[in-house]
Formats: sequence, structure tokens, C-alpha cells
Amino acid sequence: MIVEDHPTMREAMRAVLEQSGFAIREAADGKSALAQVAERKPDVILLDLNIPGMSGEEILRTLKGDPQTSGIKVIIVTALGQDAEKKVRELGADEFFMKPFSPVGILQTVDRVLAAQPAEDGPPTEQ
Repeated sequence: MIVEDHPTMREAMRAVLEQSGFAIREAADGKSALAQVAERKPDVILLDLNIPGMSGEEILRTLKGDPQTSGIKVIIVTALGQDAEKKVRELGADEFFMKPFSPVGILQTVDRVLAAQPAEDGPPTEQ
């Protein structure tokens, strides 16, 4: 799942991930992201910190604080810089990725995070 308010950035991430066989859902704001997660939990969320309404940090805190969603892998994808990395890692982010991103880099990051997922959760199906 991609949570990003800029359509061009969402489309770019979607294109890279779909070309590698991932099924993608998208949300442009925090409320719709959490509503989609409640309907169907993704294996991994690529989450921007600067999104309208609920911030990415608030979404991360909500996801990691709920036993129903705490196991969802979250990759922070942001242009905010390394200063934000320590804080979001403390909140439970699984990985931190700086914009602009390289297609190879984003794929390697997603693969690395999914590989850390316990085997009993089954193969990754949707991002």
C-alpha cells in the first residue's frame, strides 16, 4: 500500500512495484489509509510523513499501537531528511527511505522488509 498525497510520486512508486509483480493499493491521506487497512491489511505500507489530515507519524503511531495492525511492515518514504529517521524508528517504522527514490533502491528496501516477515504469515501478496 502506498500512502502519499502527491499523485506523481504515488504513480511512480506504483509503476516500479507493479512491474515487479506487487498488487498495490493507494491512499492520498491518513483517514483513507486507515480505512483501507481496516478493510484489508497490506503486507507493507510505504508511508509519506507529510500528508493531509493525519500526519504519517500519527498513522505510524496508530498502526503500531493497535495489536490488529502492529505487525504490518511500514517503510517511511519522505523528503524530510535524516532528522526524522530516529523518531519514526522509535515509533516502530521498519525502514526509512529518502525521496527522491531510485527504482532499484525502493525495490530492494521493500524486498528486505518483506524478507524479515515471519514465514507463518505466508508469502507477500499486496502492498
